[in-house]
Amino acid sequence: MSPVSRRTFLRGSGLAAAGLATGALPSVFAAPSPAAGAAGDAAAPVLLNFNECPLGPCPAAQEAVRAILPRGGRYQFGLVPELAGEFARQHDLPVDHVEVYAGSSDPLNRAALAFTGPGRPLVLPDPTFEAVADTASGQGASVHRVPLRADGSHDVRAMAAAEPGAGLVYVCNPNNPTGSVTARAELDWLLANKPAGSVLLVDEAYIEYTHERSMLDQVRADAEVVVLRTFSKIYGMAGLRLGLALGRPDLLAKLAAFGSNPLPVTALAAGLASLRDPGMVPARRQANAAVREQTIAWLQARGYPCLPSQANCFVVDVGTDGKEFAAAMAAHGVVIGRAWPVWPTRVRVTVGTAGEMARFREVFAQVAPARSAAA
Repeated sequence: MSPVSRRTFLRGSGLAAAGLATGALPSVFAAPSPAAGAAGDAAAPVLLNFNECPLGPCPAAQEAVRAILPRGGRYQFGLVPELAGEFARQHDLPVDHVEVYAGSSDPLNRAALAFTGPGRPLVLPDPTFEAVADTASGQGASVHRVPLRADGSHDVRAMAAAEPGAGLVYVCNPNNPTGSVTARAELDWLLANKPAGSVLLVDEAYIEYTHERSMLDQVRADAEVVVLRTFSKIYGMAGLRLGLALGRPDLLAKLAAFGSNPLPVTALAAGLASLRDPGMVPARRQANAAVREQTIAWLQARGYPCLPSQANCFVVDVGTDGKEFAAAMAAHGVVIGRAWPVWPTRVRVTVGTAGEMARFREVFAQVAPARSAAA
C-alpha cells in the first residue's frame, strides 16, 4: 500500500465492522484505535499485512513525543543511555549488555554481516522472517533452511545438525509468519548443542504477546546468544523505529563495528514512556489474544486450518494459490500478508482490532466458501 493509503487507513481503522457481532472483547481492541482520528471513511482499506499494532503508540508515548518535539533540533544523546538503563533495570541485565538501535532490523542485518560470510553459513527455520537470510546470502554465505515442525515450532535438532560450520543460527520466537512458539527447553537445547563457534540469534519481536520465558537470562549468563527486541509490535511504534540488541559486550561490539547513527528523539521518548507504562503490555496481550483466537476459531469452523499462534499474526491454509487469494481479498478492501514459497496455499494474517477482524471475516466469507471442518 502507498504511504497515502496507509495514512488514510489509520484515520478510519476499526470502523468497518459496525453492526457485526464480535463477542465480549477487551475494550482496548474493541474500540477504534487512538490513532484512528476522524471516523467515517468506509472506503479505507483494512491493512492486515505487516504485523503492525493497530492501536499505535500508547497515550503516554504519544504525549512524550509531543513534549519532546520542540527539542527535536538537538540530538538528545542522553536519552540513549536512559532507555538502555531502564530496560536493563527492568530485566536485571548489566547495562553494557544493552544496545539501542532504530528498530530490530538494523541489528538483525548487522548480525548477518558480523557472523556469516563465505565458509560461515546461516541456519534458520523455514518459513521465517527472511531479512537475515537476504543479508547473509548477499555477502556470500550459504543459507540452510530447516522446515518447521507440523505445529509450527522450530526443529532445533535438525537446525543444530544442518551446518557444522555455521556462523549464525537464527530463531524467531514466536515465529513470523506463523506466530507459533518453540518451547524454552528446546531453545536451551539448541544453545547448548549448536555448532561450535556459532552465535545463536534469537529474535523476540513478538515475545510480549506471550507468557513465554525470554532468553534474556541466557544473555545475563553471558552465553553465545544475542537477543533482539523491538518496539514495532505490541508497543505500536513500527513507524517510529526503535529496537534493542541484548548480548555480551564483545558480541555487541561486533554489531557496532558497522557504524552508528544518532537515533530519533521522538522514538526514544516514546520508548521510555512505553517501558514505564506497566499496564499497557498486559492489556494489549490479552486483547490481541481474544481477537486472534476468535478469528482462528471462526476460520477453522469453516474448514480452513490455522497453526496455533501466540503473536499478533497467524497463518491460514486457504487451499488455493495464496497470492491469488490475497489479491482477491485486497480487491474487497482487506489487505492480508503473503504466502511463502514452502507454503504456497497458506497466507499470513495480522491481527487487527475487533472491527477490522469482523471486516476480514466478512470479506473472507465472500472470497472463500465454507468447507467441511474435516477437509
